[in-house]
Amino acid sequence: MAMSLIGIIFGISFFVITQAQTSGFEAFFIRTILGTNGAIKISDRFQDMDGTVSKVSEDGKSQFFFRSREEARYTEGIVFPDEIRNALASYQGITGISEVLEGTAELSGVSRSFPVIFHGIRHHDHSQVSELDNQLIGGVMDNFTTDPMSILVGSRIAERLMLKKGDRVVMKGGTGTIQLKIAGLFETGVSQIDKNRIYIHLSTARQFKGERFAGSFFQVGLSNPEKAPELAAQIQYHLGHRSVSWQEREKVWLDVFKALRISSAITVSSILLLSGLGIFNVFAIMVIEKTRDIAILRSMGFSRFDASAVFLWQGVIILFIGLLSGCIFGFIGTYFISEIPLRIRGIFSTDSFVVNWDISHYLWAITIASVFVIIASWIPARRAGKIEPAKIIRETL
Repeated sequence: MAMSLIGIIFGISFFVITQAQTSGFEAFFIRTILGTNGAIKISDRFQDMDGTVSKVSEDGKSQFFFRSREEARYTEGIVFPDEIRNALASYQGITGISEVLEGTAELSGVSRSFPVIFHGIRHHDHSQVSELDNQLIGGVMDNFTTDPMSILVGSRIAERLMLKKGDRVVMKGGTGTIQLKIAGLFETGVSQIDKNRIYIHLSTARQFKGERFAGSFFQVGLSNPEKAPELAAQIQYHLGHRSVSWQEREKVWLDVFKALRISSAITVSSILLLSGLGIFNVFAIMVIEKTRDIAILRSMGFSRFDASAVFLWQGVIILFIGLLSGCIFGFIGTYFISEIPLRIRGIFSTDSFVVNWDISHYLWAITIASVFVIIASWIPARRAGKIEPAKIIRETL
């Protein structure tokens, strides 16, 4: 019985710890993505909307689908950005709208050149849909906002070209060549961005590219990012522009995190299952050994329920101790895990284990443990309640 109790304690604590880790890394990844690329990206205009389908549910709400997005014909970029911006402002839940002009160029330092993807932005607008200000690791953002010929460079690009704040760089491509001054370095933790992306002023990007709107898109921030798919579908239907939510954009990684979370839950739940089997074996043997005692109690006036309750209460007591101790150990273990140093750079940037303090992890652990232990206790208790006192006493005489 003591080993089963220990199994329940460790099963609950391990469940809480593993769920806190997997959901913590997932939540941190989502914050990184939202702080870098926004909740919704609105880009090319559809030449026709034949593939868009609307469906009205019974409660009167409309749902929008796009069944032929890949075969649709597009007009590159946003042709009328001011009109689109005004239309977006009427949607509820939108916290920021940033127009971005994207293009490719070659960035040259003192000794070598490197291909980059530039984003032309207005800092005031972009700071409302991203965490660019917090991602700055060198320099001052005011230097970028006040100087239209300044540039923000990704940390991996700066390492390759051996650049630092204040250096002069040359950007080639588009309509020619322009010279820019590095106002700061940024690091998102997403290697694909840090080694390819730079930020310049929107006006400078338009001048460099020689095109006013082609290649531009809107990056949108939401107060509730979970509603991004529904809102993106409505925007796409009403405005006729390709609209992609962060859930659709990062579907592969979200599926990976979901699989890890489910896999860890199933694996750790096996500990609770084994503990439940242990309790079942103990109670089953106890019922066999105490058959005569149970029969005597029944003959003294104990009902079937009273006989079963003896074993059920033992299971409840063990369960209560296991739940309380398991949750305490899970909380302590999660805290110590969060203090372990761990440097990760790739899909996000962190220097320690990331955990998610969520009450649902404890509730799930409690529910799973309770189901296993109650079933393991109920089956032997039910058997004890079916014992006929007269038959047992007659057989033992």
